Amino acid sequence: MPIISVIMGVYNCDNNSELIESIKSILNQSFKDLELIICDDGSTDDTYDRLLEISKIDSRIRIIGYKENKGLAYALNECIKVSRGKYIARQDSDDISLSDRLEKELRIIENKNVDIVGTCAVVFNKNGEWGHYNVPEYPEKKDFLWNNPFIHPTVLMKKSSLQKVNGYLNTKINRRCEDYDLFMRMYADGFRGINIAEYLYKYKIDEGKKKKRPMKYRIDEMRVRYKGFKELNMLKISTLFFVVKPIIIGLIPQFIFRKIRGNNYKKRK
Repeated sequence: MPIISVIMGVYNCDNNSELIESIKSILNQSFKDLELIICDDGSTDDTYDRLLEISKIDSRIRIIGYKENKGLAYALNECIKVSRGKYIARQDSDDISLSDRLEKELRIIENKNVDIVGTCAVVFNKNGEWGHYNVPEYPEKKDFLWNNPFIHPTVLMKKSSLQKVNGYLNTKINRRCEDYDLFMRMYADGFRGINIAEYLYKYKIDEGKKKKRPMKYRIDEMRVRYKGFKELNMLKISTLFFVVKPIIIGLIPQFIFRKIRGNNYKKRK
C-alpha cells in the first residue's frame, strides 16, 4: 500500500500541457511511495479520455470520475474514499510541487504532533513567477480570522484526522471555501498544523486579472466564517468585522480591491 495518496479534482481542463506538468511534478517526487488519484468532476469535454491516456505513463496514477459536475469538495471526497495511503496530499491541476515537497512534509507529520503540514508558495502565471505567498509557520485559531492560514493544494494531512471530521463538506455555502471550512473544523476538533517556511510549491494565480467573486459567493463565505468562528469559540463582538469581511471587500471599488489583493502576496524583486 502507498504511504501517501495525492488527490486532485479536474473539470474541463483546457490546458493539457499544464495538467501533464502538474502530474509529473508529483510522479517525480523524491518520495516515491505514493499514488495519484485524479477525479474527473463530470467534465463535458474530453478531459476524462485524456486523463485515461495520461494514466498510462505511470501505474501509480488512478483515474475516477462520474457524469455530472458536483464541485471540488465532492470530487476530493470521492478520491479519499478510494485512497489507500496513510496520508492525504493535495495538488491542483495547474500547479507545480517542487521535487522534495512531499518528503519534507512527511518527515514533519511523522515526527511532530500535527495533523496538517503545508508550505509557502511561489506565485506564478503564464509570464512566469511574480510573487510569494507566505503563511504562518505555526497557525493558531486567531490566524483564521483574516484568511485561511494554509494554502490548500500544498497540504499533507493525516487521513485518520480527515476522516474524523467527515472530510470536506459538500454544501452550497462551501462551494468556494471548502478548504477554509475543513481546516476550521479540524482546529475546532483539536487538530493542529504546521507550515514549512520554504517555497515548496508553485501556485498559479493570474496577477491583476482575477475578478472579484460574485456577491453570492461572498455571502456564502460569510456564513462559513460565522459557523467556523462559532465552532472555534471566536465569535465575539470584536471578531464580527472578520465575519462580514467578504461582504465589505465585495462592496469596495475594483481598483482598491486589486490593491488589497495584491498586498496579500509579496512581490519578487
